[in-house]
Amino acid sequence: MPKIFFLPHKKICPNGLIIESKKNENLLDIAHRNNIKIENACKKSCICTTCHCIIHKGSNSLSNIKENEDNILNKAWGLEIKSRLSCQIKINNRDLVIEIPMYNINYINEY
Repeated sequence: MPKIFFLPHKKICPNGLIIESKKNENLLDIAHRNNIKIENACKKSCICTTCHCIIHKGSNSLSNIKENEDNILNKAWGLEIKSRLSCQIKINNRDLVIEIPMYNINYINEY
């Protein structure tokens, strides 16, 4: 089973967390199931950037980014080369190291 290491985030996951996942699980769903409250203002419809994350390790095991995600992601605060939207990521068979950026662009905070 692949492991997902969420790096510490001051508000969302202060101590960091390592979680086991199953292949083809959605990263955002895994985070929420484990009380990591990544925002998702658009309810996983890929029209906002509130679930933006940075994949520090294991990004080459993920499916290629689709055009819609790429277009939306370009609006994310703190965009990096390995940025993705957690609502669009399906876990493959490799471990991941994930950073949740300190800020996001969101006018409605659900948590």
